[in-house]
Amino acid sequence: MTRTNSSRTEIWDVCVIGGGAAGLMAALTVAECGKSVILVEKNRFCGRKLNITGKGRCNLTNNCDIDSFLENVTVNPRFLYKALTVFSPADTMTFFESRGVPVKTEQGRRVFPVSDRARDITDCLEKGCKNAGVHFVRGEAKKIIESSGRVEGVLYTANSEDKVIKCRSAIISTGGMSYPLTGSTGDGYKMAAQTGHTITDLKPSLVPLVVMESFCRDCMGLSLKNVRASFYNKEGREIFAETGEMLFTHYGVSGPIILSASAHLNSVFPCKLKIDMKPGLDEETLDRRLLRDFEANKNKEFINSLSALLPQKIIQPIIALSGIPDKKKVNEITKSERKSFLSLLKGIPLTVTATRPVSEAIVTSGGVCVREINPSTMESKLVKGLYFAGEIIDVDAYTGGYNLQIAFSTGFVAGQNS
Repeated sequence: MTRTNSSRTEIWDVCVIGGGAAGLMAALTVAECGKSVILVEKNRFCGRKLNITGKGRCNLTNNCDIDSFLENVTVNPRFLYKALTVFSPADTMTFFESRGVPVKTEQGRRVFPVSDRARDITDCLEKGCKNAGVHFVRGEAKKIIESSGRVEGVLYTANSEDKVIKCRSAIISTGGMSYPLTGSTGDGYKMAAQTGHTITDLKPSLVPLVVMESFCRDCMGLSLKNVRASFYNKEGREIFAETGEMLFTHYGVSGPIILSASAHLNSVFPCKLKIDMKPGLDEETLDRRLLRDFEANKNKEFINSLSALLPQKIIQPIIALSGIPDKKKVNEITKSERKSFLSLLKGIPLTVTATRPVSEAIVTSGGVCVREINPSTMESKLVKGLYFAGEIIDVDAYTGGYNLQIAFSTGFVAGQNS
């Protein structure tokens, strides 16, 4: 990170607080508009959270149109319409490709750098910022200094000393509270609240789930593809259902379809989860499949008859759940037992009791109230010259590149208008 003497007396056009995806995009946009910009980052280097997204591969956007994109935004989607119009997923792909980072589209329209290196995305943004004249300073922003309802500066701490950056505008892009080891510790919420902004309830989103039963521990480490997870409230009404990949862990369940489900479950615990192991087969078709497998393995013990149907790691736990003795000969299994086992295959019943903590969430749900932000500019409606970008705003979406695109779009719009 390049350091600069922030005690200089001139006034910066813009001070960007936070060097993540949104902050780097905002700073670069400001600089390329010909304005002076200083970026305050408390970490030793920028983009720490960006560098671990997509398991280090960086799912930077989703290759879809705006309407499809908004269908995948779970909180305040209409607020983002203007920002996505100005800087769309297609614009994000063009932005990085034009700067020497080719991208590719994979399953689910997820977009990654061809290199599969998240660091290439961060390096591209940082290099662009430095080439455009962005000044970096290491420090922890503490407060927006305002007078008569407009921004005048930013108070920050560096080497245990309070310092002030004089500026005409400030962009808060400090992220949420997820992955605190990357620096996302909720600092921006405090600064926004100090300026009179409403902070909506902060909750983990896109987060693994805690399950009461020991079934998950027994299957720990098992990843399933093409299964259907359905969630039900206490009244039995379906809350969310999706087919795709999931993972069993020592505490419960994780994986793409579980993370997506978590965005809908914060206020309904405990709730029921049913896992359909064979969503592509109706019960009649699956029963015929079971009969064929049983016939082929009629002289074997039940536990040794299911390897063609199920992953090895789940066989013992699901047999235990069925109540059928695992040593029972297949040709001794009754029709009633077979039907009961069939029901399990179509809906393994589990009880979800909570989410994992926000520190393990991909994003934080909640943030600066969107009613207090101009969606066309990302400027505060309460303080002139104050802008917001990225996860600090009360918007979030499913996995699949949507949340990073929100960061890029809001960062671009904030930078363009500050």
